[in-house]
Amino acid sequence: MNRFYVVLTVVAVVLGITVFMLLRTGGGAPAAAAGPPPTVADDGFRGYSLGQASAPVEITEYLDFECPVCATFATVQLPTIKEQLINTGRVRWKFRDYPLPIHKYSRFAAHAAQCAGAQGRYFEMQDQLFAHHQWAQTGKDPSSLFRSLAQAAGVDLNAYDACMQAGRYAQRIEYSRKEGDSLRVDGTPTFFANGKKLDFRRLPGSDDFKAIADSIIAHARTPKPRS
Repeated sequence: MNRFYVVLTVVAVVLGITVFMLLRTGGGAPAAAAGPPPTVADDGFRGYSLGQASAPVEITEYLDFECPVCATFATVQLPTIKEQLINTGRVRWKFRDYPLPIHKYSRFAAHAAQCAGAQGRYFEMQDQLFAHHQWAQTGKDPSSLFRSLAQAAGVDLNAYDACMQAGRYAQRIEYSRKEGDSLRVDGTPTFFANGKKLDFRRLPGSDDFKAIADSIIAHARTPKPRS
């Protein structure tokens, strides 16, 4: 009888520890990847980019992976922008993380993308996260889903798991967010053209960015008057 109670006590303790860990990490998401880091350091990284480094126009987008407007922009507008502006060498597009505090898993999603990026699969993972954006509306822990999306993106899962568990890029993500604060980013998505913040009263489309690129390129070609 005494042995039975000892075993029962051990089982109860193990279950208690398991429940505590799940609650502490947001239902399974590793705490190191899901929350802000205790300290922040600049690792020199300034975002993944699409397009040629020599493009005359650089658009920087501050995004939140849980943001539905960001998902709409990525799946509806960005493909046309890639075709018309990025692939033609006119625009270089840079992505920066700006996880909003109102979104429970935005940092976790950004970290998943960064861990995929460490294997050269950032854009593939970004596409997966935005194309299957139902995860952002459920409020449920997306750990298992993100792992499946990483696999679909061609990511080695052993390396991905280690990266997520360690929170390897938590400081990088927080540095990007603080950078956004310093530039007065106040929502997502927020865009900058050659360092100048763009103010839109609605979600911009491909035509808006074509007009911006046309204007910047035209002004760059206009000869300056002689003094």
